[in-house]
Amino acid sequence: MTEPVTGLVLAAGSSRRLGQPKQLLPFGSATLLDATLDVVRRSPFAQRLVTIGGAAPEVRERVDLSGIEVVDSVHFTDGCSSSIVSALATVDEASTGIVMLLGDQPGVDIGVIETLIAAATSSPLAVCRYTDGIGHPFWFGREVFGDLAQLHGDKGIWKLIESGTYPVLEIPIDAMIPLDVDTWNDYERLLASVGQEAEQRS
Repeated sequence: MTEPVTGLVLAAGSSRRLGQPKQLLPFGSATLLDATLDVVRRSPFAQRLVTIGGAAPEVRERVDLSGIEVVDSVHFTDGCSSSIVSALATVDEASTGIVMLLGDQPGVDIGVIETLIAAATSSPLAVCRYTDGIGHPFWFGREVFGDLAQLHGDKGIWKLIESGTYPVLEIPIDAMIPLDVDTWNDYERLLASVGQEAEQRS
């Protein structure tokens, strides 16, 4: 990688469907968000951001945020688009674009991130085409930032991708979409996928 890229982790959700902060769910030796941030630290980003909102005080206390710039998403209840809008002002002026990741999706392979960056930095938009569909991480070039700043709601990103406003590069990935966590069943599936025993509800 020759051009600077920002990695942005969205972790500001209020976990309504789960009923407790999914960022803090036990995973490996730490938390779910810790695992995702560890992937980001080991990826070739010039800048690393994470948005927090739901359970923000607990996240600051329990999650290792070293090496990560924290963005407070004060309107996080309005959906993930508000977190993206909040983060844009913190993106380094030298960054050619953003690689967006989900804080509850620790199974994204670093090789996938590297492949996305290598293929997408000359494109305005890029997504990963896994064997079972389109999934994160996504790429947003700087020319898209103006439209990102106008997003609203949970589906704003998908509406932008599907709008036809920009060509969307699809990066083929020979794997299934990494598991993310919205419900307790999702969490148990994720634990089972990495050979961990399901934790008890706290």
